[in-house]
Amino acid sequence: MQATLHDRPINATHWSTRTLAEHLGVGATTIRRVWQSNGLKPHLSRSFKLSRDPRFEDKLLDVVGLYLNPPEHALVLSCDEKSQIQALNRTQPGLPLKAGRAGTVTHDYKRHGTTTLFAALNTLDGSVISMCQPRHRHSEWLKFLRLIDRRTPKHLSLHLIVDNYATHKHPDVQKWLAKHPRFVMHFTPTSASWLNMVERFFRDITDKRIRRDSFTSVAELELAIDLYVAHHNIDPKPFIWTARASDILAKVTRAKTALAAVVG
Repeated sequence: MQATLHDRPINATHWSTRTLAEHLGVGATTIRRVWQSNGLKPHLSRSFKLSRDPRFEDKLLDVVGLYLNPPEHALVLSCDEKSQIQALNRTQPGLPLKAGRAGTVTHDYKRHGTTTLFAALNTLDGSVISMCQPRHRHSEWLKFLRLIDRRTPKHLSLHLIVDNYATHKHPDVQKWLAKHPRFVMHFTPTSASWLNMVERFFRDITDKRIRRDSFTSVAELELAIDLYVAHHNIDPKPFIWTARASDILAKVTRAKTALAAVVG
């Protein structure tokens, strides 16, 4: 729906229902009825960003190929860091969930520092290798690579899916990888974190554990993370990737065409 103000088009989604109704000289109920009948929800919006990586298609095919057709005698590990996880101490105890009511936490809190969670998700069985560190520099990334090396069978090659964060490509990291040829790096396209399966695990641990509790220290937060991962690994469930690269490419092409039409 568009209105006109001083001969200039006005996007109705930027207006409140009442303000738009007053401007058009109709009732607010009429505005809501028009939106509902046309399936419009102007109060909602979704964020997106199209990758401008010149090798987008090559990287997409590489990563999706690992998900759908993993190599033999190898592990495929989806890896990333979840940085700046805050140890938030709620000012009052939360109320537990009950029938008809979600669990609650107070909106105000005290900050007690942050930690960074490093995680490697085994795409075959869903198990996770993890560690927490105060920072996420290349030295911490190297420490995590060494942990992966210790935790995985030596006879298997390791295909790591990572993003383009500078620490993953640091010269010291390159030197270490050259001495450990069983590690093979696969980089996702820029601005395409959704392609890294470990992000799903980060979403789950955030929703199911981190946001639901109160932590008086970083050590308490890290213990909670470690316990969550340990419990997850008792009976891990793999995330099943179903999207074909061709379907993703078609969707991206449509998005680029739509965006070009808007930009003009």
